[in-house]
Amino acid sequence: MKAIVYTQHGLPSTDPASLVEIDLPVPTPGPRDLLVEVRAVSVNPVDTKVRNGAPVTEPRVLGWDASGVVKAVGAEVTLFKAGDEVFYAGAINRPGSNSELQLVDERIVGAKPQRLGHADAAAIPLTAITAWELLFDRVGVPENGGEGKSLLIIGAAGGVGSILTQLARKLTRLTVIGTASRKETAQWVSELGAHHVVDHSQPLAEQLQKIGLPQVDIVISLTHTDQHYAQIVEALAPQGQLALIDDPATLDAVALKRKSISLHWELMFTRSLFQTADMIRQHELLQRVSALVDQGVLRTTTGENFGRINAENLRRAHALIETHRARGKVVLEGF
Repeated sequence: MKAIVYTQHGLPSTDPASLVEIDLPVPTPGPRDLLVEVRAVSVNPVDTKVRNGAPVTEPRVLGWDASGVVKAVGAEVTLFKAGDEVFYAGAINRPGSNSELQLVDERIVGAKPQRLGHADAAAIPLTAITAWELLFDRVGVPENGGEGKSLLIIGAAGGVGSILTQLARKLTRLTVIGTASRKETAQWVSELGAHHVVDHSQPLAEQLQKIGLPQVDIVISLTHTDQHYAQIVEALAPQGQLALIDDPATLDAVALKRKSISLHWELMFTRSLFQTADMIRQHELLQRVSALVDQGVLRTTTGENFGRINAENLRRAHALIETHRARGKVVLEGF
């Protein structure tokens, strides 16, 4: 089967050797695995982080978002059958979706939304799982709850922010404030449902004061947390909550003590990486997200379609992600 891999970490995405096409054997499903024919993928910051930072001794297939069709199932599979259309984000410790065929545990897979094609479906899983776990599991906002409270999303125009904004607006009663630094991304965040949009390239306190929310109850920081950290602490109300997904070089949690601010980390790979007892929750939440898309409550967050799944187009996608200027998700479709 065709696969796009990296064989040497740290090469710039403009280097033709940073991602290359090779042939690999077709994998055999384990007991709870689905063998999926990959029809479309999307690219996430984790793809570029792993390519840049994880040394390899053999070719590694990246890709943690996919939509496709089940070709075969393992002996203990009960949730899906051959021919089912599915979408998923995969596991960080297994070969990724940038290949014609991929193995994925059924417990982290959902049924593809019927109203979407494979490309638009592939834009959703990783960011939807991350956003859902952030909002409902980590900071514990109940569905249809949050009345009278406010949420500030740092980096609301990116992949996770584009889903998180929708979930917070449609499924809670929070006042949603998203940040974006360009006119087109600010418009995008507004269209996704944010009550207010502020510019994270400018001081936040003055902008929050202007919209009548000088302090917020929850901050979910999705990018450049270290750059905004002092302002985040200032903006949070006493006994507020801070959640994040990025990797600041340092994070002085002592700064949170005076206001009794709680700190929450989110990594959507935790359940699959540690085979947690509640691993099937990711199947359940993807099923829910799929239903919400089909009901018209949520929309895909596809920003750009880069064409076929090949090394050249994936290098282009990685390069865009590395600029931190992508709006929504970059998708690719078909081998």
